Amino acid sequence: MKLSNRTQAVVATTALLMSLVACGQREDATVGQKIDGAINSTEQAAQEARQDAKEATTEMKRDGEKAAQSVADTASDVAITTKVKAALAADDQLSALKIEVDTVGGVVSLTGPAPTAEAADRATTLAKAVEGVTDVQNKLVVGQG
Repeated sequence: MKLSNRTQAVVATTALLMSLVACGQREDATVGQKIDGAINSTEQAAQEARQDAKEATTEMKRDGEKAAQSVADTASDVAITTKVKAALAADDQLSALKIEVDTVGGVVSLTGPAPTAEAADRATTLAKAVEGVTDVQNKLVVGQG
């Protein structure tokens, strides 16, 4: 994860600078300049870590919203399928037990037998009357059932 790598880099940089100061090695930079450099590096790494955390939070929120919408869509499709099956079961010529009803994105697919063309058309009409249905694909086979 980016956050822990940056944090490790900050700790390592700070430790290195502190060890150089503790050893008393003389270089071009003064001890104060080294400490200032370490502080600046630490502040920059902290700012980058905050930005990474903010981006990760935004991405997680977006992913969560997509997942929630997917669950809501699936629940809606299940409710539509249930209502269409109930409407078919209430019809005396259509067998809700023999007709398969599948719903994806509000589009209902009807497959199976229908005793007459009129009954098959009525199945389409019943399915279209259910709230949330955007289209009906009637694949019923007339003359069976």
